[in-house]
Amino acid sequence: MVTNMTYERNYNLLNGKFKELFFPTLMASIAGNFAILADAFLISLFMGPLNLFVIQSIEPFACIVNVIYWLIGFGGSILCTHARAEFDDEKGNELFTTSLIIIVLIGLFLTVTGLLFPDFYMQILCHSDYLKPLVMQYFQLFIIGIPFLCYLTVLAYFIKTDNFIKLQFRSFLLANVVNVIFDVIFMKFLNIGISGAALATTTGFFVASIYITTYFFNSEGTLKLIKIKTSKMATYIVDIFKTGFSSASIPLYQALKLLFINMLLSGILGKVGLAAFNMCFNTLSLVTIFILGTAQSILPIVSVYYKEGDFNGIDYVTRKSLKIVTGFGIFFSLLFAIFPQAILFLFSVNDHSQIPVIMNAVRIFSLCYLGYSINLLYLFYAPSVEYDKLANAISLLEGLILPVALTYLFNYLWGINGIWISFAVAEMLTLLFIFAYSRYVTKKTNGEYSGFFIIKNNSNEKMVEFTVKGTIKEAVTLSENVRKYFLDTKFSVFVSLAIEEILVYIVKHNEKLDWIDVIIRENEDAIVISIKDTGIEFDPTQPEELKSENIDLLNQLAEDIDHSQILGLNNTVITLKK
Repeated sequence: MVTNMTYERNYNLLNGKFKELFFPTLMASIAGNFAILADAFLISLFMGPLNLFVIQSIEPFACIVNVIYWLIGFGGSILCTHARAEFDDEKGNELFTTSLIIIVLIGLFLTVTGLLFPDFYMQILCHSDYLKPLVMQYFQLFIIGIPFLCYLTVLAYFIKTDNFIKLQFRSFLLANVVNVIFDVIFMKFLNIGISGAALATTTGFFVASIYITTYFFNSEGTLKLIKIKTSKMATYIVDIFKTGFSSASIPLYQALKLLFINMLLSGILGKVGLAAFNMCFNTLSLVTIFILGTAQSILPIVSVYYKEGDFNGIDYVTRKSLKIVTGFGIFFSLLFAIFPQAILFLFSVNDHSQIPVIMNAVRIFSLCYLGYSINLLYLFYAPSVEYDKLANAISLLEGLILPVALTYLFNYLWGINGIWISFAVAEMLTLLFIFAYSRYVTKKTNGEYSGFFIIKNNSNEKMVEFTVKGTIKEAVTLSENVRKYFLDTKFSVFVSLAIEEILVYIVKHNEKLDWIDVIIRENEDAIVISIKDTGIEFDPTQPEELKSENIDLLNQLAEDIDHSQILGLNNTVITLKK
């Protein structure tokens, strides 16, 4: 294969898919993570900011619930995406079925144990006999909504890989609209108090769960619930947990971290300290919403392109995502460092004895946002390319070891300010660890892997990449030009015919089609052609789909032809044996 190129890959198709995923996913992230922020805001408005200690006390339990649905949702959806990228739809449906069954059973278990043994949870979550009654009121109604929250979130992760991004967004939006409306009704008009906030949250999860279930009645949905053997399900559960652990460990370590720091702050500053930390935590939750929106946008794209060996595509989308999260991190750091009073306004803090403590805490705490944003992006990227050990190491360092150790050390050295400073130092040390490790891998592999995201280098492969406009003229011209890339005339003819017939068919059967990506790889044994477009799905392996003598010939000569539709992309891979 020669290396000159008439057409170059311009990544417009990938960029369009990223944008298509990014904005709805960002909105879904905002909606999906808004519930606790809304409760905190409305509790502060209707009952006073010191009552935020209830939310802060429940937060470790909420983090544990996050661990569970992230573990299953991320782990299951990544493996399902890998299976479908490898053209194994049955395995994808088995993983989908297993994930939903397990998350519903776990959610029900938490609710039942929470209702039967609430004192057990209170011993862990609240260490003050004076505060326990209010925390118990919130917990007993919040726990009822857990199965609905778990089901809603896990199903949302899966349907996004099936290009149902709008349904995902609308479901989370509905949950939060219902939550806010009933917060006002229960706390302001019915005067139920803190119990009303929990009941409103549970109602929102219940209504949204019913709405997202409409996915199963949509004819365009490709994920199915199927029968699966218990032995196979057990194997899948282990694989799901292993894949999802690095992402799920984020809220796990966060829960442990909160338990330690809550105890420390309650002993030093009491309710004021917990309220200040809650507001710092709420600003971090705000930042997290935007970073999660970005990270969850690239996760399915990277998973698909990794399985296909398209490392140039991975490099493009990770660079783009890094710029976005860096921008978010800098923006929020400056916002809360310069205007910490914004958080006081949002949470109706009017007590002059609290204002200096909270403003000082928020201003110093805001220094951690830039490092946190990049580290969180990396934690979602790493499992999608099977860097599970690295992701686990980063999560343990950033989420637990460094912040807890530095919090106690810096508090000993510099008092209360040391606690807020420790978070920024923990994030920067984690970021330095990632840089150092990526440099180590680059040196160890002699450049086979390189860059901050440790991406495999494609430069040594015999590969050409093309992007053409969705027109017949472009398809025919590309086919003609492809012939000169191969020294073997026989294969140049077959490859060019295959590309022309499929591209022309794609163009003819789509009223509007902007871009088509074509990647050709050559190794010692075969030539592999990968074609991606966003048009109407077709399967060239099925005779009724594509009537063409050239395609019939291709089906006879090709070692393998695979087709799948994932993330709204048609993906056809043709393997020609030499």
